Amino acid sequence: MTQPYSASGAVPLRAAPGAEDTGPRLTRIETFTTPLVGFVRVTTEDGASGWGQVSPYNADITCQVLHRQVAPWALGRGTDALEEVIAQIPEREHKYPGTYLCRAMAGLDTAVWDWRGKVAGLPVCTLLGGTPGRVRAYASSMRRDISAEEETRRMQALRDRHGFDAFKVRVGAECGHDRDEWPGRTEAIIPALRRAMGPEASLLADANSGFSPERAIAVGGLLQDHGFEHFEEPCPYWEMEQTARVRAALDLDVAGGEQDWDLVNWRRMIALRAVDIVQPDILYVGGMIRAMQVARMGDAAGLPCTPHAANLSLVTLFTLHLLRAVPNPGRYLEFSIEGPDYYPWQEGLFRNDPYTVTDGHLTVTDAPGWGVEISADFLARATYHSSEAPS
Repeated sequence: MTQPYSASGAVPLRAAPGAEDTGPRLTRIETFTTPLVGFVRVTTEDGASGWGQVSPYNADITCQVLHRQVAPWALGRGTDALEEVIAQIPEREHKYPGTYLCRAMAGLDTAVWDWRGKVAGLPVCTLLGGTPGRVRAYASSMRRDISAEEETRRMQALRDRHGFDAFKVRVGAECGHDRDEWPGRTEAIIPALRRAMGPEASLLADANSGFSPERAIAVGGLLQDHGFEHFEEPCPYWEMEQTARVRAALDLDVAGGEQDWDLVNWRRMIALRAVDIVQPDILYVGGMIRAMQVARMGDAAGLPCTPHAANLSLVTLFTLHLLRAVPNPGRYLEFSIEGPDYYPWQEGLFRNDPYTVTDGHLTVTDAPGWGVEISADFLARATYHSSEAPS
């Protein structure tokens, strides 16, 4: 589909959208996808290109949404108009709001940012107003199927091998209605992690929407007793008033927002003071432009931004650039510690590894764009689709 249209007929369209745009015009949007991960390449009329990514998981579905509901509004537009296009797509597709549309928009957004960086010869963080440099990371566990003893051994090994000084574990059960992964696991892992990592380590816990307010406050008290500094998504994320109640009852920072794609919800969350730390996921919320908007909302309210980045696809690299550019970066970058035994799909995605951890830090280099190239082997085995501007 190459001709933009309004599904409802309610949105008036100009005869020639983008006639006044500046910058080379987008002529092709390609996707290379598996069910778990999908990369996006944009090409302009002068032959320059850039790489981005839609959100992982059901990425093949997201790429269909990109070609059907995102590409028609972007093709033929000038690259300088990306901000306008990203703002317009939810209006043009107003009958289809939701996470898939935003996950697809992120593929366009991040690919154009790479294009911009390569053309300018600058890293994306510089284009966003920041600078290259180091970012402290915390070692983030994704697992609940692991005992306190096993988890602490993993964290100690990562500390000794890579110099991490901040660590996050999972408590409760995902959307668990106060259930634990198994009885007593939460009460075991909290003190065990502090004993194993020592008094100076920064410790974080993620409940993944697992608790009622009452249970979350009780678990939060235990976290406070053991010097944890970050309690993530304690209550069902859609129940903002519950999270606000927990935040008001605790002294440690309550964090949230990774699932939220709607900027209206973000404004409401911040107005409610539901969280102490805003955590947009760049690929869930719709790309760098919208993630930067969330960070600025947080900054205006005095809240730091510690984005969600729970795998080693491009989302962690995007987050590194964002943290080097926002005025309110959080204390650290989320860095998934899971390897091929847990996330086999992460293997072999890139020609050059962007994720070297030294002394608990990663580095945003001065390479143009995102500074990474997609593996030719991945591209060869991925499902390919292309949308092109009408001639």
